[in-house]
Amino acid sequence: MMDSNDSHALLSGEHLIYAITIPLSTSIILANLVIIMGIAWNRQLHNTPNYFFLSLLVADLCTGVALPFIPLMGLNRELSFSSCLVAHIFPNFLFLAFLLNLVMVHYERYICIVDPLHYNNLWMHRSFPLALLVVWTPPLLYASLPAFGWNNWTGPDWNGCCASTTLLSNCSENRTTCCSYRRVFPNAFIYLEVYGLVLPAILTIAGMTGRVLWITRGQLKDICRLHRSVERGSQASDQEQRLNLRYTRCVVAVSLTFLACWVPYLIYMHVCIGFLISDTRGNSTTHIVLSCAGIGSMAVVPLVLGLVNRQYTEPAYKLVQKLRDRWRTQGSEEVAV
Repeated sequence: MMDSNDSHALLSGEHLIYAITIPLSTSIILANLVIIMGIAWNRQLHNTPNYFFLSLLVADLCTGVALPFIPLMGLNRELSFSSCLVAHIFPNFLFLAFLLNLVMVHYERYICIVDPLHYNNLWMHRSFPLALLVVWTPPLLYASLPAFGWNNWTGPDWNGCCASTTLLSNCSENRTTCCSYRRVFPNAFIYLEVYGLVLPAILTIAGMTGRVLWITRGQLKDICRLHRSVERGSQASDQEQRLNLRYTRCVVAVSLTFLACWVPYLIYMHVCIGFLISDTRGNSTTHIVLSCAGIGSMAVVPLVLGLVNRQYTEPAYKLVQKLRDRWRTQGSEEVAV
């Protein structure tokens, strides 16, 4: 059994994780439900592009549910072999599925802008079930590799597991009680996931977004040039200034979204790799805060994409407006009485 100091350290870490992730997880779940209901209620949105986005929202909803459990991977806990595998594999699968869904949605919209003539002939549109298999099955297969033997559960030396910030007094006596991410995920597995899957996916999303902004800037210049030729003037008109201002706001919004949503996760990811290379856990509080902020900020990306679309949020807005009008009507009737 753990001694009192070890138990207190574990409980304090868990309390900190729940204090940070529960409000964030609740917000992510509710926001996703609002957008999902907006798509479900509006029949005009029942098309393939929105089905891809709906798949992303479902993955983001699942990530919001699993959000409190992801930072718990950094704590050593007393779990059996099967429970330890589930506690690590399932959240990792949801995270990878969310990331691949995000890449698919960006790719679908990227092709719509870059090559609109061949947009409707995309393989994703011709075979939507196959596209769903592509974004959900590979993450499940890769995340399940530790369950098929690629793990460190029978490693010869677990002093690192027992001597970290959260100590287990009986770790050396009964290894099955020490559940650590180091026992489930070998170093090669972590390196492959970070630098072979996660980082390329993030760079791909950033590259497609930058390419779309560059194309949009070129189209804006063509519109302004055409407008000047029609107006036969050399000065920028009010309409051109509004277009330039709108484009500038778009660039600023995309940049701020990247800084707020992706940079915290990139910092967290490289800090974790640094701890892994140096074979130390560092400060547990810092690690917990970074993990919660990194995973949580990335899960906000689909919500930003959905909430800026009025078609997705219009049903919720109308519902709130009806409730507000009903509340005002009841209030006026009570005052009249």
